[in-house]
Amino acid sequence: MTASVPRSGPLPRPPREVARWVLEIEAAAIAGLAAQLDDGFDRAVELLRKTTGRVVCTGMGKSGIIMKKLAATLSSTGTPALFLHPAEAIHGDLGMIGAGDVVIAASFSGTTAELLRLVEVIRRLGVPLIAMTGNTDSPLARHSDIHLRTEIDHEACPLNLAPTASTSATLALGDALAMAVHEARGFTPEDFARLHPGGELGKRLLRVEDVMHRDDGVPRVAAATPMREAIYEMSKKGLGITAVTDADGRLAGCISDGDLRRLLERGDALMDRPAADCMHRGPQTIGRGELASAALRQMEDKRITALFVCDPERRLEGVLHIHDLWRLELF
Repeated sequence: MTASVPRSGPLPRPPREVARWVLEIEAAAIAGLAAQLDDGFDRAVELLRKTTGRVVCTGMGKSGIIMKKLAATLSSTGTPALFLHPAEAIHGDLGMIGAGDVVIAASFSGTTAELLRLVEVIRRLGVPLIAMTGNTDSPLARHSDIHLRTEIDHEACPLNLAPTASTSATLALGDALAMAVHEARGFTPEDFARLHPGGELGKRLLRVEDVMHRDDGVPRVAAATPMREAIYEMSKKGLGITAVTDADGRLAGCISDGDLRRLLERGDALMDRPAADCMHRGPQTIGRGELASAALRQMEDKRITALFVCDPERRLEGVLHIHDLWRLELF
């Protein structure tokens, strides 16, 4: 896919024609990166995978904006990263670079003065440098440990001046680098969710143990507990249910608000009877490692409002109420 720079004329082109032209040029610039990949890319991925420190991304102007995005992408996919402004770096922020770090610097020309001054310091610190430039013979490329090419035919600008195709190419190569490191690290959806607890994926991948009531928040009584005390426990914990456990802490049954209503409708004298006489045997349970979304499906299928969380030996570990899942907006 190629697009030529338009000849100047007395009238501007229609906006959609300009838009198509820009998109074709930028798409061609990104597609052209595939042919520029070499063993340097493999070495860069391995270097980032093994780093014990952080990845320091740096660049000036438009390239700096792109590198901020790369730092954010790396951080959100399991590789600690930060953005360092090269001008600020040489005026006091060099302490942000430490032993074990790796620096990624982007400059399409490879001649940005602020970056070259920073390179001098990086070399003294002995920190590995990955450069992303469109000029293999540039000073930044020559002084880097690994050079990643971002060459393009021309910018998506009628004057071939405004950084457009070059920044798109750098952005795309940065994404490719981050995703290759992501896969090399074995980063999982669960890992992603832990770093995005407020996002929709984070909600969908929450575990039962992340949202369940535990310890003193779990309504529970012993099998021999009088029902007056069991009702008090249900009222105190406010979940409309209580677990009934045996002497070893294993779940023996449960008593719900619905169970109480049915017992009262029969005219049973409840208050001094033991919980074991009034409990529902075989309550629904779930493991703490199950997804919260799976717990919601189980509640919906069984038409219940609570699940008891038990270990493989049926020892009670917590309780999950449907209201806890409503707050997550899993519906």
